[in-house]
Parts: sequence; C-alpha cells; structure tokens
Amino acid sequence: MPFPLIKLNDGNEIPGIAYGTGSARFGKDATVFVKQAISTGFTHIDTAQAYQNEDSVGLALSQAGVARKDLYVTTKYRSGDIKAALQSSLKKLGLKYVDLYLIHTPTAVKDIPAAWKVLESFVDAGLVKSIGVSNFEVEHLEQVLRVARIKPVANQIRLHPYNWHLNEKLIGLCIKEGIVLEAYGSLFPITSAPGGPVDRPLQNAAARIGGTPAQVIFSWLKSKGVVVVTTSSTESRLKEYLGTADLPPLTNDEVTAIETAGASGQPLK
Repeated sequence: MPFPLIKLNDGNEIPGIAYGTGSARFGKDATVFVKQAISTGFTHIDTAQAYQNEDSVGLALSQAGVARKDLYVTTKYRSGDIKAALQSSLKKLGLKYVDLYLIHTPTAVKDIPAAWKVLESFVDAGLVKSIGVSNFEVEHLEQVLRVARIKPVANQIRLHPYNWHLNEKLIGLCIKEGIVLEAYGSLFPITSAPGGPVDRPLQNAAARIGGTPAQVIFSWLKSKGVVVVTTSSTESRLKEYLGTADLPPLTNDEVTAIETAGASGQPLK
C-alpha cells in the first residue's frame, strides 16, 4: 500500500512521502540514488536550486522509466532572478513543469509579497502546478497570505517530536489556512538525539505495530496529514520508510505519548 495522496488547497494532490536530494546528496551526483528511490517506489522527488544537483536529478528522472504524469517533482528557489532560476531548474531537470515550486527560505527574497506574485505568474503560465514556501515562520506566511491570489499549498519545515510543541502557532496557522506541512529532519530523535524521553514511546509503539522507531515517527506525521521528506542511500532503508504505510495506525494514546515526551525536551549532549 503506498502512502496516501494528500489534497492541496488548490485542488492538486501531493504524495505523502518524498525522497529528498539534499543533505548527503548536496552538490553531488544524485543520479544513482534518485533512480534507486524511484525503483523502490518513491514517486515524489524533492530537490532544490541550492542543492546543486538538479542536473543529476533530471538525468535520473529521464532514465527511471516512469511516465512524467506518475512522478511528482518539487524544487525550490534560493537565489538570483526568480524567473531565470525557474527556467534554469526546469532545464536542468529536463522538465516542462514542476509539480511544486517553493521559496526555500524567507531570506531568499528581499520582498516576500513581490516574490509571491512572481510565483503566481508561474502557475498562470503552466510552468508550475502548485506553489508554496519552506522554512517560513508565522510572520513570513502572513506577508504572503495578505497578498495571495493563489495561497501557498505547503510549508516545508524541520519538524520532529522534540520541536512540534515549539511550532504550535505556525502549525495552527497552516491548519487554519489549509496549508499542508512538509517535514524534513523528522528522524532527529533517532539520528541526533538518542537516549531522550521520546525513545520509550517510539519503542513501545514500534513493538505494538511490528515496525521500527523510524516508521513510528513517519506514522505519527502521517496521522497529522504531514508530508514526510526523507532520504537514504540504502535500498533496504527506503523500503522500510515506504513500508510505514502498510503498518497499523498509531493510537491516540501513542500519538499523545510521543508529543508529551517531545515537549519535555530533547536530551542534553
């Protein structure tokens, strides 16, 4: 069973899990890894101008043997003239359009409302299907919403059990405005902060559903309607991540236990 498609506020749909080409793939040839992700079952590929690997992502897309209509591609604007940046991204990716185009960070643009109007023109021109933001806080989102003819469909942020409670105001605004959250760095409790209070509820839930702590975190995000953005160079790990969709859902008590433990604070290093 694949991850569910999530309905966006513009009527389009986004796959609930994405293969990210940042982090370890930054500035490196991502061809083999993206092809592996697609062959494993990922249909959503998340890249960015700043990752400096859109050309190899594009090569992988062309060699993957999957029809364009069956793939969902996200890329992000980071610097330079926005129109030129999108055209460059499309050329490197070998695509006529991207499914989702994000402003990578609020500091990427000097004038957020003006930049948003340019993104809206990309939708009008058929160069992108949906537009959104990344790493935007409440104040930045409000600047967009005040002028938006087309609302942002998504806000991609670092999100995990230890910072969920710190983002409650932002999460609330996104829910109110129908903006889907995308989470990167969600495995932080496992990869960067092991031994903390979140470990026990993750292990308990994993034992009940017959999964792994990573799958529990992804199930937790899935229960919130959050798109998971993750990565790995290992095929078995990718299969593990995708396999989350086949596991029983978390109970309300398990979700509460994870969030309560997360709010108590990550372990000190």
